[in-house]
Amino acid sequence: MVVGDFPIEIDTLVVGAGPGGYVAAIRAAQTGQKVTVVEKNEVGGVCLNVGCIPSKALISVAHRYEQAKHSEDMGVIASDVKLDFSKVQAFKDSVVKKLTGGVAGLLKGNKIDVVKGEAYFVDANTVRVVNGDQAQTYKFKNAILATGSRPVEIPAFKYSDRVLNSTGALNLNELPKKLVVIGGGYIGTELGTAYATFGTEVVILEGASDILAGFEKQMTQIVKKGLKKKGVTIEVNALAKGVEETENGVIVTYEVNGEEKKVEADYVLVTVGRRPNTDELGLEQIGIEFAERGLIKVDKQCRTNIPNIYAIGDIVPGPQLAHKASYEGKVAAEAIAGHKSVVDYLAIPAVCFTDPEMASVGYTEEQAKAEGIDVKVAKFPFAANGRALALNQPEGFVKLVARKEDGLIIGGQIVGAGASDMISEICLAIEGGMTAEDIALTIHPHPTLGEIVMETAEVLLGNPIHIIAK
Repeated sequence: MVVGDFPIEIDTLVVGAGPGGYVAAIRAAQTGQKVTVVEKNEVGGVCLNVGCIPSKALISVAHRYEQAKHSEDMGVIASDVKLDFSKVQAFKDSVVKKLTGGVAGLLKGNKIDVVKGEAYFVDANTVRVVNGDQAQTYKFKNAILATGSRPVEIPAFKYSDRVLNSTGALNLNELPKKLVVIGGGYIGTELGTAYATFGTEVVILEGASDILAGFEKQMTQIVKKGLKKKGVTIEVNALAKGVEETENGVIVTYEVNGEEKKVEADYVLVTVGRRPNTDELGLEQIGIEFAERGLIKVDKQCRTNIPNIYAIGDIVPGPQLAHKASYEGKVAAEAIAGHKSVVDYLAIPAVCFTDPEMASVGYTEEQAKAEGIDVKVAKFPFAANGRALALNQPEGFVKLVARKEDGLIIGGQIVGAGASDMISEICLAIEGGMTAEDIALTIHPHPTLGEIVMETAEVLLGNPIHIIAK
């Protein structure tokens, strides 16, 4: 092994170039820090390369395909609609390439050094970066850990050509005729929906009593109705026991209410959670304190128990969301620069790109009541909105949760077309301390889906225009 003769001295070391790491690096450079990023795989991390971006590209194509095949009600009759799955994958890859190339350009433009390799901490100010038979030591004043997470592997379902994690499912070179999905959370349901929309027969096996447990049942009921229309079979309280690989597929064994069942498919996709990448970094050696499940303890500035080392994203407690990691990256970089930045998760949204989409931010009605907050709640249906009807997507609703004493918006949920974009207005309302009246008095363009948020606020105030007040 070749080792650098002299350590390279830098201000800030960022380990990981995903949506947390590259954002942290750029913000640190903007504050005048000399920054080096270490990444063992590709710039952009899981999100840009094998997660958020490629999955949404597949979902987007799936919607186009479905619309091309089923728009008779709108007067569009297309015959002999075909799917070239190799071109679908090529499109997905082109989106990834554009974005990862853009991130690489941003890092370069901010004079940030990007080093390929694996980082191993020697002490609280020293790291060794190894890449094959090459190694270099770096001395840093501060470090930000942003190493992300990886799929959890079930012992009875070892990954192979037929037993897939999310990365494998995104990179199939053929469209499966049948797919079994183990885990009905965000990833499993999104990818299951995408493949079902392409025409794959999908079976979702969920160990809990329902899929998409992080969302209100009023929302998931609409999504499950959509899945049923696509021919998706959902088995809840299902314990996945094992898999037998055949020449051209798999046989998955599972148990429901004490009854053992088997299902054959081309592939099985395992999506039962993600594990933080905190091992093999030497963190225990330097005394980093951990919370549960291999997560790192941090304070309000993302600082670990070692004052000059910070941690963000999937390796710290909280939801594993790319936008959370980016937000924490900015906070950590600014804290290093001496700013008073601290994390505040008051308005952190969660989005699931199902069909229709779901999004939630702040308190749900149930959560607010559990904390003893007296709330008013209002809903407005997509079916009463002109834009939703024009899009032929009338399924869903917007729900607002407001404090009863003053109308302060403390939560919101959306299920319906464009929910992923619409939720931002409610995030801003919560972050800005706005009331239902503030939203209702804001003139929204017509006809748009965004009007539904305004209409929901008017329901809260007791004077709705486009539905009858109850």
